[in-house]
Amino acid sequence: MREATADRLARAFRHPLAWPLFTLFLLLALNAAFNADFLRIEWRGGHLYGSLIDILNRAAPLMLVSLGMTLVIATRGIDISVGAVVAIAAALAAWMIGGALVVTDGVATHTSRFPMPLAIVAALLVALVCGWWNGVLVARVGMQPIIATLILMVAGRGIAQLITGGQIITIYYAPYYFLGSGHLFGLPFSLFIVAAVFAALYAVITRSALGLFIQAVGINPSAARVAGIQARRIVIGVYAFCGVCAGIAGLLISSNVTSADGNNAGQLLELDAILAVTLGGTALTGGRFSLVGSLIGALIIQTLTYAIYSLGVPPEINLVVKAVVVFFVMLLQSAEFRSAVRGWVQRQPRGEVRS
Repeated sequence: MREATADRLARAFRHPLAWPLFTLFLLLALNAAFNADFLRIEWRGGHLYGSLIDILNRAAPLMLVSLGMTLVIATRGIDISVGAVVAIAAALAAWMIGGALVVTDGVATHTSRFPMPLAIVAALLVALVCGWWNGVLVARVGMQPIIATLILMVAGRGIAQLITGGQIITIYYAPYYFLGSGHLFGLPFSLFIVAAVFAALYAVITRSALGLFIQAVGINPSAARVAGIQARRIVIGVYAFCGVCAGIAGLLISSNVTSADGNNAGQLLELDAILAVTLGGTALTGGRFSLVGSLIGALIIQTLTYAIYSLGVPPEINLVVKAVVVFFVMLLQSAEFRSAVRGWVQRQPRGEVRS
């Protein structure tokens, strides 16, 4: 019985999502141990409130960017410009909406410079073009992905600051706040956006051959082209999709803080997204990827950030603590590292058993 249980546990931990889920559970347990109210969720004013809800809401932009980054990494690519694309989309939407307080017959109402749907579509189209540009540089021009996206990473911040005029644009149009701060059926509306993007992407990946094509391109691009797969189009497409995901994240962030900062919006988001994707089990060498794992990885990053701040870690060392924790988590997820540790333990001399 004991051997059967051990065998089942061993098989369970060999599942690709086992270690990410185990890491998330440990972080949640750590928060609960130091904060008695961490797991408490209450219904107040027609909404659910609590630390867990707050983590989910704040992780929504990172989850969106991680979904796009997953497909890019699956094709042996990388996109370090997503933070800049977030800033561009947020800046454009904020500039187009803006908002002003107009008093008519003694009634104060907020108005936008352009219709909100037009501003949202424009921001997403610009984000799509940014992703498409990265894909063209990688697939058509032949640039290394990190160099191609580094160009937009640097230039994108400048574009965002040109849109904002180097200032923080405050949004005064109340309906726009619903995207990042609104609630639906008691849950943050941002979670429904993430769910919709994930469901659509998961359906396309699993119900069509696109998932296999992406894996084929990531494993061996040359062989994929010989087999008749439009590898260049797929690469351009995944970069474009990653840009759209970053654009949606920019809308959520600017809506949540009711402003757009071309210099700081989405800062270091690309690094968190890459960490989330790798924590979720996607291989940086391409081919193997997991959409669910990327969502779990994003929750790990956000839960870790919450733990660092709630435990009172000094802000000047919180990035170091975050890096150390992620380092050890990645070691635990490494099959080679676990095999090396297991072999070292087995080679240690055992003490003689006395009768």
